Amino acid sequence: MCVARYLVQGVDLWLNNPRRSQEASGTSGMKAAANGAINMSILDGWWDEAYRPEIGWAIGRGEIYEDHSYQDEVESNALYDLLEKEAIPLFYDRGPDGLPRSWIAKMKAAMRAICPYYNTQRMLREYAEGSCLPAAQHFAHLAADGMARARALAAWKGRVRRHWPEVRVLSTETDTPAKVKVGSQLQVQALIHLGPLEPKDVTVELYHGLLDAKGEIVPEQVIEMNCVETKEGGDYAFVGVIPCRLGGRYGYTLRLLPHHEDLRNPYQAGLILWA
Repeated sequence: MCVARYLVQGVDLWLNNPRRSQEASGTSGMKAAANGAINMSILDGWWDEAYRPEIGWAIGRGEIYEDHSYQDEVESNALYDLLEKEAIPLFYDRGPDGLPRSWIAKMKAAMRAICPYYNTQRMLREYAEGSCLPAAQHFAHLAADGMARARALAAWKGRVRRHWPEVRVLSTETDTPAKVKVGSQLQVQALIHLGPLEPKDVTVELYHGLLDAKGEIVPEQVIEMNCVETKEGGDYAFVGVIPCRLGGRYGYTLRLLPHHEDLRNPYQAGLILWA
């Protein structure tokens, strides 16, 4: 803390260059901005969310390479380019009064954008409103009537865990034409085996979106499917509709998650099934 106090008082440019996805948060950059420093960082941690060209510099465009040596080379070249062609010329561009007016304008823009939002007060408020208070309310809800809802939820979790290995996607069907036009809709039907479980115990989702070069759905969108028919032997028919809003290579799959009205997070049970 003592070293950081001197650093933030004396620095003009705050450099942060870990490998992307290794930055825990980056609170030092927030503190530096409050003291007038301009951030130059890779797009990770808080800077990935906060960065705009008028308030600082981004090293790279958020790429992640499997070859770390190559990633270091790419990002070091990007860093030196920013320093040589943008940051240093801006800092030494001074008028008759000897002040770097454009640099000062960027510094003030950064302080206006960062300080009111990226601070401990806002963080604590969001934790309280988004996590702590809802958790306390949920506890009171489950604890009412001698923990009746808590016991019912625990019994439901045990039943779902026992029978989840039996859940499977038997088939999916869609009337896909040779060419799907933008603005049309694509209906998907799925036959799901739930065994002793019921449709109310699961959420069946259409996980869809554009495909990247590796055939991965990025970015994804999720649409909940509806149970439309009960078959024999624990089989159920589900239907969902994908709105075709974008052109390009498109894909979809199915995702099943446990569902209960008192389960705050569908991932809490640690159960998931992909088609």
